[in-house]
Amino acid sequence: MNNEKALLAGGMTMLALATSALVVIPYLQLRDVKPTEGVKPYSAAQLRGREVYIANGCVYCHSQQPRDASFAPDAKRGWGRVSVAGDYYYDHPHLLGTMRTGPDLMNIGVRQPSADWHLGHLFQPRAYVPGSIMPSYPFLFDVKDKADPGDKVVNLPEAFNPPGKIVVASATALDLVSYLQSLNRTGAVLPAPPAAKAAP
Repeated sequence: MNNEKALLAGGMTMLALATSALVVIPYLQLRDVKPTEGVKPYSAAQLRGREVYIANGCVYCHSQQPRDASFAPDAKRGWGRVSVAGDYYYDHPHLLGTMRTGPDLMNIGVRQPSADWHLGHLFQPRAYVPGSIMPSYPFLFDVKDKADPGDKVVNLPEAFNPPGKIVVASATALDLVSYLQSLNRTGAVLPAPPAAKAAP
Protein backbone atom coordinates (compact mmCIF):
# COMPACT_ATOMS: atom_id res chain seq x y z
CA MET A 1 0.00 0.00 0.00
CA ASN A 2 2.84 2.40 0.85
CA ASN A 3 4.49 1.69 -2.51
CA GLU A 4 1.27 2.62 -4.33
CA LYS A 5 1.03 5.89 -2.44
CA ALA A 6 4.68 6.70 -3.17
CA LEU A 7 4.18 5.85 -6.84
CA LEU A 8 1.06 8.04 -7.05
CA ALA A 9 2.78 10.92 -5.22
CA GLY A 10 5.81 10.66 -7.50
CA GLY A 11 3.62 10.62 -10.61
CA MET A 12 1.65 13.66 -9.45
CA THR A 13 4.88 15.50 -8.63
CA MET A 14 6.30 14.79 -12.09
CA LEU A 15 3.03 15.90 -13.73
CA ALA A 16 3.07 19.15 -11.73
CA LEU A 17 6.69 19.83 -12.66
CA ALA A 18 6.05 19.11 -16.33
CA THR A 19 2.94 21.32 -16.36
CA SER A 20 4.88 24.12 -14.71
CA ALA A 21 7.78 23.87 -17.14
CA LEU A 22 5.72 23.45 -20.32
CA VAL A 23 2.58 25.48 -19.61
CA VAL A 24 2.75 27.81 -16.63
CA ILE A 25 6.24 29.31 -17.05
CA PRO A 26 5.89 29.94 -20.84
CA TYR A 27 2.48 31.53 -20.22
CA LEU A 28 3.95 33.87 -17.59
CA GLN A 29 6.80 34.79 -19.95
CA LEU A 30 4.59 35.50 -22.97
CA ARG A 31 1.26 36.74 -21.59
CA ASP A 32 2.13 40.43 -22.05
CA VAL A 33 3.68 40.11 -25.53
CA LYS A 34 2.44 42.73 -28.00
CA PRO A 35 2.58 42.49 -31.80
CA THR A 36 5.87 43.52 -33.35
CA GLU A 37 5.82 46.88 -35.12
CA GLY A 38 4.03 46.55 -38.46
CA VAL A 39 2.39 43.18 -37.72
CA LYS A 40 -1.33 43.39 -38.51
CA PRO A 41 -4.23 40.94 -38.28
CA TYR A 42 -4.68 38.79 -41.38
CA SER A 43 -7.40 39.73 -43.87
CA ALA A 44 -10.11 37.20 -44.78
CA ALA A 45 -8.26 36.30 -48.02
CA GLN A 46 -4.96 35.87 -46.14
CA LEU A 47 -6.62 33.61 -43.56
CA ARG A 48 -8.08 31.46 -46.36
CA GLY A 49 -4.64 31.36 -47.96
CA ARG A 50 -3.10 30.32 -44.66
CA GLU A 51 -5.51 27.37 -44.55
CA VAL A 52 -4.39 26.41 -48.08
CA TYR A 53 -0.75 26.67 -46.92
CA ILE A 54 -1.49 24.30 -44.04
CA ALA A 55 -3.65 21.91 -46.08
CA ASN A 56 -0.98 21.47 -48.76
CA GLY A 57 1.78 20.74 -46.24
CA CYS A 58 3.95 23.78 -47.00
CA VAL A 59 4.92 23.85 -43.31
CA TYR A 60 6.64 20.47 -43.69
CA CYS A 61 9.32 21.92 -45.99
CA HIS A 62 9.39 25.61 -45.05
CA SER A 63 10.05 27.10 -41.63
CA GLN A 64 8.85 30.53 -40.53
CA GLN A 65 11.49 31.36 -37.95
CA PRO A 66 14.75 33.03 -38.98
CA ARG A 67 17.34 31.98 -36.45
CA ASP A 68 20.19 33.60 -34.59
CA ALA A 69 23.62 33.60 -36.24
CA SER A 70 24.85 31.11 -33.63
CA PHE A 71 22.37 28.52 -35.01
CA ALA A 72 22.26 29.27 -38.75
CA PRO A 73 23.44 31.91 -41.25
CA ASP A 74 19.86 33.06 -41.91
CA ALA A 75 20.70 36.78 -42.00
CA LYS A 76 23.42 36.11 -44.60
CA ARG A 77 20.86 34.18 -46.66
CA GLY A 78 18.67 37.29 -46.68
CA TRP A 79 15.89 35.68 -44.63
CA GLY A 80 15.59 38.57 -42.18
CA ARG A 81 16.26 39.32 -38.56
CA VAL A 82 15.85 36.76 -35.79
CA SER A 83 12.16 36.17 -35.06
CA VAL A 84 10.62 37.17 -31.73
CA ALA A 85 7.36 36.23 -29.99
CA GLY A 86 5.54 39.37 -31.19
CA ASP A 87 6.03 38.27 -34.82
CA TYR A 88 3.51 35.48 -34.22
CA TYR A 89 0.91 37.52 -32.33
CA TYR A 90 -1.88 36.79 -34.84
CA ASP A 91 -0.75 33.27 -35.82
CA HIS A 92 -3.04 30.50 -34.59
CA PRO A 93 -1.70 27.88 -34.91
CA HIS A 94 1.93 28.96 -35.17
CA LEU A 95 3.66 27.63 -38.28
CA LEU A 96 7.25 27.63 -37.05
CA GLY A 97 8.13 24.48 -38.99
CA THR A 98 10.87 21.99 -38.20
CA MET A 99 12.31 21.28 -41.67
CA ARG A 100 14.09 23.43 -44.19
CA THR A 101 13.87 21.50 -47.39
CA GLY A 102 13.04 24.89 -48.89
CA PRO A 103 13.93 28.39 -47.68
CA ASP A 104 12.45 30.03 -44.61
CA LEU A 105 9.30 31.98 -45.58
CA MET A 106 8.89 34.35 -42.63
CA ASN A 107 9.75 37.36 -44.82
CA ILE A 108 8.97 36.05 -48.31
CA GLY A 109 6.50 38.92 -48.76
CA VAL A 110 9.46 41.32 -48.65
CA ARG A 111 12.00 39.20 -50.52
CA GLN A 112 9.56 38.36 -53.31
CA PRO A 113 6.62 40.81 -53.37
CA SER A 114 5.45 39.96 -56.92
CA ALA A 115 2.10 38.13 -57.08
CA ASP A 116 2.91 37.08 -60.66
CA TRP A 117 6.14 35.41 -59.52
CA HIS A 118 4.37 33.51 -56.73
CA LEU A 119 1.58 32.32 -59.02
CA GLY A 120 4.01 31.09 -61.68
CA HIS A 121 6.22 29.48 -59.05
CA LEU A 122 3.25 27.61 -57.54
CA PHE A 123 2.19 26.36 -60.98
CA GLN A 124 5.70 25.24 -61.97
CA PRO A 125 8.59 25.91 -59.53
CA ARG A 126 11.27 24.80 -61.99
CA ALA A 127 10.29 27.60 -64.38
CA TYR A 128 11.66 30.05 -61.80
CA VAL A 129 14.18 28.06 -59.77
CA PRO A 130 15.99 25.49 -61.96
CA GLY A 131 16.56 22.24 -60.09
CA SER A 132 13.91 23.01 -57.46
CA ILE A 133 12.46 19.92 -55.77
CA MET A 134 9.29 21.74 -54.71
CA PRO A 135 6.17 20.02 -56.06
CA SER A 136 4.02 21.93 -58.52
CA TYR A 137 0.41 22.72 -57.65
CA PRO A 138 -1.44 22.71 -61.01
CA PHE A 139 -4.73 21.86 -59.27
CA LEU A 140 -4.75 25.44 -57.94
CA PHE A 141 -5.07 26.70 -61.53
CA ASP A 142 -7.32 26.32 -64.57
CA VAL A 143 -5.97 25.75 -68.07
CA LYS A 144 -8.24 27.46 -70.61
CA ASP A 145 -8.41 28.37 -74.27
CA LYS A 146 -9.05 32.00 -73.39
CA ALA A 147 -9.47 34.11 -70.28
CA ASP A 148 -12.87 35.15 -69.01
CA PRO A 149 -13.49 38.67 -67.67
CA GLY A 150 -11.94 39.00 -64.22
CA ASP A 151 -9.54 36.05 -64.66
CA LYS A 152 -5.99 36.41 -63.37
CA VAL A 153 -3.80 35.04 -66.16
CA VAL A 154 -0.49 33.54 -65.06
CA ASN A 155 2.37 34.72 -67.29
CA LEU A 156 4.67 31.72 -67.47
CA PRO A 157 7.97 31.50 -69.34
CA GLU A 158 7.25 30.30 -72.89
CA ALA A 159 8.82 26.86 -72.38
CA PHE A 160 6.45 26.11 -69.48
CA ASN A 161 3.21 27.49 -70.92
CA PRO A 162 0.75 24.79 -72.12
CA PRO A 163 0.74 24.99 -75.97
CA GLY A 164 -2.18 27.02 -77.27
CA LYS A 165 -3.63 27.48 -73.78
CA ILE A 166 -3.50 29.97 -70.96
CA VAL A 167 -3.18 29.32 -67.23
CA VAL A 168 -5.60 31.12 -64.93
CA ALA A 169 -5.22 31.34 -61.15
CA SER A 170 -8.10 30.05 -59.04
CA ALA A 171 -9.43 32.01 -56.06
CA THR A 172 -7.62 29.49 -53.85
CA ALA A 173 -4.27 30.24 -55.53
CA LEU A 174 -4.87 33.98 -55.18
CA ASP A 175 -5.66 33.55 -51.47
CA LEU A 176 -2.46 31.53 -50.95
CA VAL A 177 -0.40 34.22 -52.67
CA SER A 178 -2.12 36.89 -50.57
CA TYR A 179 -1.00 35.00 -47.45
CA LEU A 180 2.57 34.62 -48.72
CA GLN A 181 2.74 38.33 -49.52
CA SER A 182 1.58 39.12 -45.96
CA LEU A 183 4.64 37.40 -44.49
CA ASN A 184 6.61 40.51 -43.61
CA ARG A 185 8.15 40.58 -40.14
CA THR A 186 10.77 43.24 -40.71
CA GLY A 187 9.46 45.73 -38.15
CA ALA A 188 11.52 46.91 -35.21
CA VAL A 189 11.69 44.41 -32.36
CA LEU A 190 11.97 47.08 -29.67
CA PRO A 191 9.77 50.18 -29.48
CA ALA A 192 11.32 53.38 -30.75
CA PRO A 193 13.09 55.38 -28.04
CA PRO A 194 11.16 58.45 -26.82
CA ALA A 195 12.05 61.60 -28.72
CA ALA A 196 14.72 63.62 -26.96
CA LYS A 197 13.35 66.79 -25.36
CA ALA A 198 14.43 69.93 -27.10
CA ALA A 199 16.98 71.94 -25.14
CA PRO A 200 15.55 75.18 -23.67
